[in-house]
Amino acid sequence: MNYRTTELSGAFDGGLEVASHGLMSGTRVASMMGWRGVESLAKGDMVLTFDNGMKEITDIRRVTICLDAAQTQPALWPVIVPADALGNKEQLTLLPDQGVMLECEAASDLYGDPFAVVVVQALENVNGIHRAPPKSRIELISISFKEDQVIYAEGGALILCPSTTTTLDRMIEGNVSQYEVLGAKEAEQLVECFELESQSAAETGYPMMASAG
Repeated sequence: MNYRTTELSGAFDGGLEVASHGLMSGTRVASMMGWRGVESLAKGDMVLTFDNGMKEITDIRRVTICLDAAQTQPALWPVIVPADALGNKEQLTLLPDQGVMLECEAASDLYGDPFAVVVVQALENVNGIHRAPPKSRIELISISFKEDQVIYAEGGALILCPSTTTTLDRMIEGNVSQYEVLGAKEAEQLVECFELESQSAAETGYPMMASAG
């Protein structure tokens, strides 16, 4: 039987500094039941992953952050991803350190794989992606799987969902995540190439990002 786990916390200052990933309530993800709001998912539900098909949610955490936008540092402001900026059909609001996967020919040249993960703040000013002051109340849902997975959000954006396994546990067990988030310098280089490829794709009408159909 599926069951829900609820964790509520409030923070006037620093709430966004503690949170690093997760999806805002209302964001739709691809699941066995079709496109569902992330807030409606529960532990045990099956979600479509980019590399591994349907996978079971092993942990889900919900946090409500209450804050004063005027007191929140701009560096912590959420990132707004307009429709079509990353393959998403609807606007997305993500935390700055949320990992997103890019499809880029340059990534294939640099890393031997056309897909690479960067934090979304590295994409600021690309394809209309920008910061915005946070709302006074943010409901954040973080879903996890047994291993790190990339899932589909809002029609095609590829979102990294880290597992709850700690780095130390992985070292002890000898497990390595298949998704390495690029460092700042590497991300900057790749994003420059991604922006050029996005502009070229827009001119030719050829879609860059993979989608969930």
